[in-house]
Amino acid sequence: METPWPLTSADVDDVMTIGGLSVADLANEHGTPLWVVDESDLRDRCKRYRTAFPDVDVAYASKAWCVTGLLQIAAEEGLWIDVASGGELQTAVNAGVSMDRVVFHGNNKSEDELRMAADLRVGRIAVDGFAELDRLERIGIDLGHTFAVWLRITPGIDAHTHEYVRTGHDDSKFGFTLSLGFADEAMEYSLDLPHVDVVGAHAHIGSQIFGTDPFIANAEVMVGLLAHWRARFDVTLTELNLGGGMGIRYTHEDHPVAVARYGEAVLAAVQRACDEYKFPMPRLAVEPGRAIVAPSTVTLYRVGVVKRLPGLRTYVSVDGGMSDNIRPALYGAEHEVRLAGRASTAALEPFTIVGKHCESGDLIRERVSLPGDLVPGDLLAVAATGAYTESMASNYNRLPRPAAVLVKAGEVRPLIRRETYADVVARDIPLA
Repeated sequence: METPWPLTSADVDDVMTIGGLSVADLANEHGTPLWVVDESDLRDRCKRYRTAFPDVDVAYASKAWCVTGLLQIAAEEGLWIDVASGGELQTAVNAGVSMDRVVFHGNNKSEDELRMAADLRVGRIAVDGFAELDRLERIGIDLGHTFAVWLRITPGIDAHTHEYVRTGHDDSKFGFTLSLGFADEAMEYSLDLPHVDVVGAHAHIGSQIFGTDPFIANAEVMVGLLAHWRARFDVTLTELNLGGGMGIRYTHEDHPVAVARYGEAVLAAVQRACDEYKFPMPRLAVEPGRAIVAPSTVTLYRVGVVKRLPGLRTYVSVDGGMSDNIRPALYGAEHEVRLAGRASTAALEPFTIVGKHCESGDLIRERVSLPGDLVPGDLLAVAATGAYTESMASNYNRLPRPAAVLVKAGEVRPLIRRETYADVVARDIPLA
């Protein structure tokens, strides 16, 4: 059974290693907190998605973690790149990604961002609202450009995940709500826009979803919508993007579905629906983000304080926290944590791992079992931290953001340099 730790993680002489490198040596050389990315694991997950979804366009949802080197690897592995802002699009440019393999998402793309997409000839725009259709037509007229778009649909499917990462239910800021008739209105409206070429539809129902039933339901609803549009508007769209959202294993208590089973279930559902509606099989796309990059990455922290409160709990403070991983505070997320830099035969005790920020909610993990001889200076490793950590990082309390390194077969390459205090204050403008 797959663990929460990266593919090449192991223990050598009682010290955790990743990519053949001691995490103790990595921490000593590069400092902490430190994001360590297992390149073999990352590439393997890209390959697994392409195998599970043959003849399907697999796009890496870069909002999970958008940094130049990671986009280079995803593109090398044959993935499209999904971006959701001008900054993410610029990162794709810096990574040398072919722009015809880029999808631009977002519920409020600015005119400048859409002009940037036009100038770069971005492959697909996932349109999220009527105002965006108007912006696209206006820009298309101005630049003599026709946008190839997918209409993003809110299909009315509750994926039974955290409310902050549900996107497919009716009450959502995203997309054209199917149950309210907005999907039909958007299709009809688009037909009168010469510079907007609707080539397909898109639906993403949420994130960190366990089980295949919501994805099957999404496929059935969306193929049914394509068939409905064919009947009502005499338009046969040829592309269908079914989004991402398959859950991963953050702790040993999580039991996600294997990507092979996920792919098999979705493709079979699409085929059944196409057969039912006598609709030609569209070109499919899926958009994994977290499932590609989260399990590939470990965060290393150094213990600074161990505070024992008899009869209550023991707090362990590390040198990072909510500025480099907001997920526990934002979602109540849990990550596997282990002692990484040495062996211990001490009995396990419950510890609450906290960050160094001025917030009681600055948690890494509550009541995790670790050796009872934990002391300042010890190294802790936190699993599956590649998604929505660096990408949502901040300088709260003016902490510099951590560095990130890529490891493989005993070699280490930098992905992100560690910020300095000079970086933190660089944008300040002193008063005269």
